[in-house]
Amino acid sequence: TRRAMESTLSYIVRRLLWVPVILFVVSFVTFALARLGPGDPVRVAAGQFRDPEAFERVRQARGLDKPLVEQYLIYMKGVLTRGDLGESYRYRDRSVSEVIFPAVWRSMQFNAVALVLTISIGVPVGLFAAKRQGTWADPASISTFLFLQSIQTIVTIPFLLLFLALKLGVLPASGWPQNCPLFLGFMPQGYGCIGVVSREAVIPIMAMVIPAIAGWARVTRAFTLDVLREDYVRTARAKGMSEFVVLRRHVLRNALLPLSTMITFALVGLLEGSFFVETLTGIPGIGRLAFESIGGRDYDMIMAITLMGAMAFVIASIAIDVIYTLIDPRVRYGRRSS
Repeated sequence: TRRAMESTLSYIVRRLLWVPVILFVVSFVTFALARLGPGDPVRVAAGQFRDPEAFERVRQARGLDKPLVEQYLIYMKGVLTRGDLGESYRYRDRSVSEVIFPAVWRSMQFNAVALVLTISIGVPVGLFAAKRQGTWADPASISTFLFLQSIQTIVTIPFLLLFLALKLGVLPASGWPQNCPLFLGFMPQGYGCIGVVSREAVIPIMAMVIPAIAGWARVTRAFTLDVLREDYVRTARAKGMSEFVVLRRHVLRNALLPLSTMITFALVGLLEGSFFVETLTGIPGIGRLAFESIGGRDYDMIMAITLMGAMAFVIASIAIDVIYTLIDPRVRYGRRSS
């Protein structure tokens, strides 16, 4: 209805007004912690070179000799007026944008495939376990994936590398595809890809999918059991609807409310990458870049990564509220509870 739409739009506008405040707090705290922490990015970038006078000239050129607040204002002015995220300290003569966006794209590619596979396996497993409640199949299915989840990624990846790369030799141990896209674009000619997924991406995707299935399966099972106990499900069965129709039309639709929250924040995770997976498998993604930037005191890179993550998280929170109103019309924002 019109009133419901106005209520939802009003809520969204109020949430959007908080976005600049949140980003300001996050950016300033990150900026201050990076610069007040131990270490000197100029000395880190210089390596074995040691010249105090040269260091001082670089600091003056980059504004590192100015007060903290003035440095912050200069940085934010460049971001807001020119979209300038700064210049990397580690990657000489390259802007932050030239480094960070390709890294984000690499992480998004294999993370997107991993997310689709995780949901495609986890949700059906959860539905299966809920339908088999009270039988051996319920705990057996969930326990199997819980066992796989309990194995840390830092253990899973070396095992996959040892078995699939070293022993069998069917997959490369590390690297990033040079001659073909990961899963987007045209099929490359010649050797190098399995279907539309590059061979280099198989082990990272497996390392991300295997431990993540249990979480989706458990949430799906829990909310499916709650929905199965509802009166409208019993009524649908009494009307002679097939079990597949009951699951698709009634059970799964209502279980989408909690699942939509997980999916939305999982989409945000596409921008974050994975430090362990990317480091151990040689993927030059955003997770690996973030860790290296922190260790190398790459101030502007740290700021850009933090701002992107904060913006994505805030947008995801607002998107979840909108999705709730689309899935369940009974959800209305902007009304005061009596």
